[in-house]
Amino acid sequence: MRGIKTQEALADPMANEGGFRVAEVERMATPTLLIDRERVAQNVAATIRLLGGDANRWRPHVKTAKLEYTMRMLVESGVLHFKCATTLELRVACEAGARDVLVAYPLIGANANRVREVAQQHPGVCISVLAESRAQIEQWSQSAIGVFLDVNPGMNRTGVQQELQDEIVALCGTISAAQASFRGLHYYDGHLSKFEFGERCAHAHKGYDRLMQIVEALSKGGIEVPEVITAGTPAFPCSLSYQAFGSAPFVHRISPGTVVYSDATSLQQLPADYGYLPAAVVMTRVVSHPAPGMLTCDAGHKTVSADSGVPTCAVLGHPELEPLTPSEEHLPMRVTEGHTPEIGELLFLVPRHVCPTVNNFDDAVIVDGGHAASVERVSARGRERPIRL
Repeated sequence: MRGIKTQEALADPMANEGGFRVAEVERMATPTLLIDRERVAQNVAATIRLLGGDANRWRPHVKTAKLEYTMRMLVESGVLHFKCATTLELRVACEAGARDVLVAYPLIGANANRVREVAQQHPGVCISVLAESRAQIEQWSQSAIGVFLDVNPGMNRTGVQQELQDEIVALCGTISAAQASFRGLHYYDGHLSKFEFGERCAHAHKGYDRLMQIVEALSKGGIEVPEVITAGTPAFPCSLSYQAFGSAPFVHRISPGTVVYSDATSLQQLPADYGYLPAAVVMTRVVSHPAPGMLTCDAGHKTVSADSGVPTCAVLGHPELEPLTPSEEHLPMRVTEGHTPEIGELLFLVPRHVCPTVNNFDDAVIVDGGHAASVERVSARGRERPIRL
């Protein structure tokens, strides 16, 4: 993948020249989302291993998994705590067997009411939300819904700026005063993905130092923090290496979700010895030879998400193929050397960003032992109906 160091990471012994070993590929329409069950299981096991064998320390964001099928695999592996962003993801996670789900998104109005409805339908699941203001907190007064205070580590997407320690302490006090359940602090440092590994962890650790100071200030104010959540996929290694979390007076959980399937970006950002493999690929066919040294396949940006830029993907087993700017249904590629794949030939694409790519599909083919084992709905894609009449 030109501009991204992924080809070595993708050249693993489990991949043949075309990508996944699937006996039934010639019968499948393209583009098709393939999810390899064995690789998902390996990625889940690798994550738990990195957490010292304690699945309780992982709160994966299910915006990646998207399938109830995959969420059930996580539950069966002992992962019972989840994060999500939409009420549909919340509902599917509850139905998949989750015991604790944080809706890691600021909620107000009808969206908040829908969370209450889901909680009533699943009384055995501990459901929490984020808050960063008095109004957001007070809507959960005397509610069974828990509240995490959202701390902004510098990503400037949501949350209270981490430098505003007095405001954070005051808002946590407001949670108690409103007779709401204070669940802890949420600290998503996804913006650190722009840094190389060493610099990324240096920045992350400085932020964690400030986070620990906030916990100490809350404790001095008589407010104990039950849980602290940090780190999506890019900052995962940084949270692992921050020693103070190991002896902290709270439960520390990390929330990488991309690692469940892995993608071209995470293979670049995470150490190779973590053992992650691309578990979700898009199978596509060559449909045109528009010019010498060029081909086009049926995997445009409505198939493989382009939100992370161009190239949108890497081609398993074909480092000589350079994906170019896609249109809606077409993905042109430049052949930098050697033979040009024939029209009709199958290619297997590892998305640069797997989460929105999975969201592009209604169904996924589950591959198990080199065979298409089942077709599963991408049950948490999109959103719920906006109004119930």
